[in-house]
Amino acid sequence: MAKGGEPLMPCHPARARELLGSGRAVVARRAPFVIRLTRRTFDESDVDGVEVRIDPGSRRTGVALTEDRIQAGAQGGASVGVRRGLLAVELRHRGGQIRAGMLRRAGYRRRRRSANLRYRAPRNRNRTRPEGWLPPSLRHRVDSTLSLVRRLCRYAPVSALHVERVAFDTCAIAGVDYRRGTRAGAEIRAYLLDKWNRACAYCGASGVPLNVEHIRPRSRGGSGRTSNLTLACVPCNRAKGTLPVEEFLAGRPVRLRRLMSHAQADLHDAAAMNATRHRLAEALETLGRPVYAWSGARTRWNREAMGLPKSHTLDALLTGDLDHENGAAVVRIPEQVLAMTSTGRGSYARTTPDRHGFPRLLRSRVKRHHGFATGDLVQADVPRGKWRGRWVGKIAVRASGRHRLTTAACRFDVGHGNLRLLQRADGYAYEISAEIFA
Repeated sequence: MAKGGEPLMPCHPARARELLGSGRAVVARRAPFVIRLTRRTFDESDVDGVEVRIDPGSRRTGVALTEDRIQAGAQGGASVGVRRGLLAVELRHRGGQIRAGMLRRAGYRRRRRSANLRYRAPRNRNRTRPEGWLPPSLRHRVDSTLSLVRRLCRYAPVSALHVERVAFDTCAIAGVDYRRGTRAGAEIRAYLLDKWNRACAYCGASGVPLNVEHIRPRSRGGSGRTSNLTLACVPCNRAKGTLPVEEFLAGRPVRLRRLMSHAQADLHDAAAMNATRHRLAEALETLGRPVYAWSGARTRWNREAMGLPKSHTLDALLTGDLDHENGAAVVRIPEQVLAMTSTGRGSYARTTPDRHGFPRLLRSRVKRHHGFATGDLVQADVPRGKWRGRWVGKIAVRASGRHRLTTAACRFDVGHGNLRLLQRADGYAYEISAEIFA
C-alpha cells in the first residue's frame, strides 16, 4: 500500500523484508500480510493492475491473485502471454455448521411445541421471500467469497474479476433417466429389495426380516433419497444406530467398498453449487470491476495443457482465457497457500440450552475484557515460568484477565498485561500451508 493507503502492486517477500528492515514500510495487516510504505505516494508508483480469479466450491473456494503480461518470445520469436500467480487463498466455508445449527434450533422449537407447553404456534408457511433469497448456509458461501474479494480489492490494484460458473447435471451424477427416475414402476421397498438382492447390506444375511436403513444417518446430515437407503437386518440396524457407515464397517473393508459402490453420490454439494452460481456473479458485480464468467471445461482444459494437478487454488489460477496453443503459460505458482477457515463471530443466543432446548444459563453480553476479544491475534511476552518467551496466537478472553492463548504448538493461560494486539478478530482463522490437492 502507498503512503496514503492506496493499493499498489504486490512485491516479493524478500523485497517486503528489505522495506520493513530499512524502516521504509510498516505492517498494515498480518493475514493476509500487507505492508504500507512510509515515504512513497501513489502518484510516484507504477501500477499495472492485477486480476482476481475464483474457483467456487461447495465447501472450499479457491482464489488466486494473478498478473498477466506479454513477453517477447525466445530468439526473436513472436510475443507470448505469461501468467504469474501472486497469491493463493483457500477459503473454507462453514455452510455445514450453519445448516446443522439451524436444524438443531428447529428441533428445539419442535420439541417445545409438541410437549404441550406455553409456546408460540408455528408461523404460516406461505410467507413470501425477497427476490434472490437463499438459505443461510448457501448465502454464507456467497457472502464470505464476496468479503474476501472485496478485501483483496482494498489491498491490491484489482482491474478485473474472473469466476468459474459451473453447473452440475444432478440427473447425470445420479445415473438415472431424465423422464422416469430411479423408482419408475416400483414402490421404494420393492426397488430396494431388487437392488440389494433381498439381503442385508452389512452382513449379507438373507431370508430374515429386513429394515429400510439410511446409509448416512439422518442425524449426521443424510438425506431420504433412494440413493441413501439400503436394507439391513434387525441386529445390524440396531448395532449401527447413528454411527457413520465407515466406522461401523471399519473391520470389513471389502463389504464397505461394495456398499459404497452400490450407493450413489450425494447431491448436496452439486445442488449448492447450482443454487449459488448466478448469485455469486451478481454479488461480484457490486464491486465495480468487470466480471468475466468462464466454464469449468475451460479450466480443466488449461489444467491438462499445463500438466498441473487438481486443487482449488490451482483451478483458480487457471480460470479464464489462457492461450496455451500459441505458447501462453503459467510461469509462477505460489509456493504456499493462505488457508482461511470461516469461524464466525460468536453466537446470537442469549442463553445456553440443555439437550431439550430449554434455557440452562445466561450468556455474558460483554464480549471484550481488558481491551481484548475472543479471536484476537496477539503477541504474548511471558517473562518467567514454564511458558517463558515470546508467543503469537489467538486468545479466548475471560473476565478475570487470565486469557487462554492458543498457538500452533501449545495452549496456556497468560495475563492481559503481557499481551500486545496484532490484529482484531474478523471471523476467520488463518494458516499457511503447502498446496492442498483435491
